[in-house]
This record gives sequence, C-alpha cells and structure tokens, in this order.
Amino acid sequence: MRNKKTNELAVCGVNAVSALAKQHPEQIRRLFLRKDRLPIFTKACKYLAEQKRLYKFCEDDELERLCKSPRHQGVVAMIMEPEPPTISSQELDEWSSKRQIGLILDSVGNDNNLGAIIRSAAFFGATWIILSERDREARLTTSAYRVAEGGMEYVRIRKADNIEAFVKAAEKKMLVLGAHHRARLRLKDLPTLADPFPHGFAVVVGNEETGLSLEVERACSYLVRIPGSGQIESLNVAQAATLFLHEISTIF
Repeated sequence: MRNKKTNELAVCGVNAVSALAKQHPEQIRRLFLRKDRLPIFTKACKYLAEQKRLYKFCEDDELERLCKSPRHQGVVAMIMEPEPPTISSQELDEWSSKRQIGLILDSVGNDNNLGAIIRSAAFFGATWIILSERDREARLTTSAYRVAEGGMEYVRIRKADNIEAFVKAAEKKMLVLGAHHRARLRLKDLPTLADPFPHGFAVVVGNEETGLSLEVERACSYLVRIPGSGQIESLNVAQAATLFLHEISTIF
C-alpha cells in the first residue's frame, strides 16, 4: 500500500522487513509490530530510537489497516516510495565487465510476478533487475516486497525508458537470452551458447499473454525455450525466469 499523502510505501512480512532492517535500516521511517515480533526486531527498534524515529506496538487490525493486507505477519515498515533510477551506461559496462547476471522484464504486467522474480534472482545471485518504464503494473508495491521475501535488498533494480533500445545496447556487451516458448534452442543448449565464456548474462522475459515484443525478440542474442510436455503452452513468467537462472547458475 502507498500512502499518497506522505509518499510512503508499506513493507510487510517478517522476511521482507528483516532483510530491509539488516541491509538498509536507514530507509525505515516508521516501524509497527506486534509485541511477539520484538525479539526479531530488537536491533531495528534500537536503531530507530537512536534516530528518533517511531516504532510502535500494534495489534493485527491496525497492521492490516496500514498495509491493506492480512498477510503482514505481525510487522509493517514504512519507507519512502521507491523509484528505480534509469540504468546508466556505466552500470551496463559494470554488468558486462564483472560478468554479472541480470533479468530484463519486457512488460511482465504483474507486481506479484515481479516479487517472485526478484526472490528467485536473489536466491541465484543475480545482480540486476531491469523494469520497463511502460509497464505500469509490475511496480515496486507492498505486494511485490512481500512476495520477494527480502530479495529486494539483494538486487539492483533499475528501469529502462525504452526496453527495445536497452536490449540492443546490452546485446553488444553480453549474452542476451530471450525466453520464447517456440524457440528452436532449449535450456540444455545454454553451455554451448555460453562458450566462449560471456562477459555477462541477461535473460529477457515477457508478458504471459503476449510474450516478448517483436523488436525485443530481434535484439536478443538467442531465443531459448523451456521444453515441456506440450499439454500447456508455457509457464508462469516467474517460473520461467527461475528455470533460466538455475540453468545459468550451473554454468556461469
């Protein structure tokens, strides 16, 4: 939930708030928690007290009101609404030179999917998540933070004003794989595609209904599919991203 008056965003859930408090405690403006959660957040409460910021013990009904969800797990942190910066050319060079892994999201259109993708990215050690400026649904919301289970604090989230142009620029510096359910190449072909060892990896995933845009498809180094039984045409976009990240982690 976003507070339009204060431009704050509610982050809820034990794992999400714990990671926030551990990695970026300075971002917490106010903290609300049930008393039984105090042992987990004692250090965070002490920090907030030192910074003269509010922490308050609350019951479930107030926590639900704050985050507009019953899935708060007894803790809600208020942060300034995040606004990812546009990725710079220097950051793209870093991605390539340090042989990092990232995901480019071509209008995935759902904040829950975004949260799940970020969770998988953090789990497999991916560094970058690139959002499309035109995607008004896959944003950094309370739901995305909760579903990410703390993963938000371990990836670098940026946006691209023109996703097609960004994919073209990235492809000149690293291996860019487009997830496409009708591609000729399959996941098992990745070791061959990555030989010689690439400067970096980017995986582009698209909208579950429309897939990758035609211009993005053409800009990728290769299009790759996840083979299945054929009974269902494709996977959920977050599941697809997870399988790509797992396969890359085995060879990269």
